[in-house]
Amino acid sequence: MKKSAYLVLLILLITACKNEYKAESTVIETVKKADITTSIYPVSITKVFNAHGGIDIWNKMQTLSFTMVNPNGKEVTTTNLKTRAELIDTPTYTMGYNGSELWVNEKDDNEYKGNAKFYKGLMMYFYTMPLIVGDEGVIYKDTEPLVFEGKTYPGILISYEAGVGASSDDQYIIYYDPESGQMQWLGYTVTFGKDKKSKDFHFIRYNNWQTVNGLVLPKSMDWYTYENNVPVKKRNRIEFTNISVSEKAPDARLFLIPEGAKVVE
Repeated sequence: MKKSAYLVLLILLITACKNEYKAESTVIETVKKADITTSIYPVSITKVFNAHGGIDIWNKMQTLSFTMVNPNGKEVTTTNLKTRAELIDTPTYTMGYNGSELWVNEKDDNEYKGNAKFYKGLMMYFYTMPLIVGDEGVIYKDTEPLVFEGKTYPGILISYEAGVGASSDDQYIIYYDPESGQMQWLGYTVTFGKDKKSKDFHFIRYNNWQTVNGLVLPKSMDWYTYENNVPVKKRNRIEFTNISVSEKAPDARLFLIPEGAKVVE
């Protein structure tokens, strides 16, 4: 009788251990699946991504639209985040990119005098910092912090593998709040049309945020004057309204070349 009781107890113990192991394995497997995306990034940039809603949520989004308010009037941008097709509608022109061709449609006899190739995707890229630098082909490196008005902001240097984007020599530095992880400053170089990297960093301050569909995005951005690669004084502010970010892809017809538009060669 004692042997039978002992045998039953042993079987129950083994079964409990197996169930516990199975439950633990399930938890580990679930954690691994949840972390499979963010684990490929360095700790510092992951902290910044997490402070802005997380790269996993960002990667689900397919459409972004916003209205930019500046001295020239309102400018409405709609972007397919996966194909980077884009439509920019302003009072004097509409600019579009359908994934292969860039075009400009002038309004009311207004002549477009900008550089469409340079401007395509520019404000979308600034607006979606820091999440946009979760793209493939991005290289991350911790760099010297920025000290501004007595506060120190750790820095992450962003560069690109050769052939990534229209200006793979561009560099960015994301400066973030050490406690919250939120991005506070962006240093950036301009190399479009040049054949080498630039050492001259411009500065944008990001300190006015809003949460849209789980992501922390800018309400406004302040451009600063700079000296010796350090921001000095606020120059101007651009505000953003009517923000929408969605997991649903935009209608591809939105980016088609309209009759009368000029294709940019």
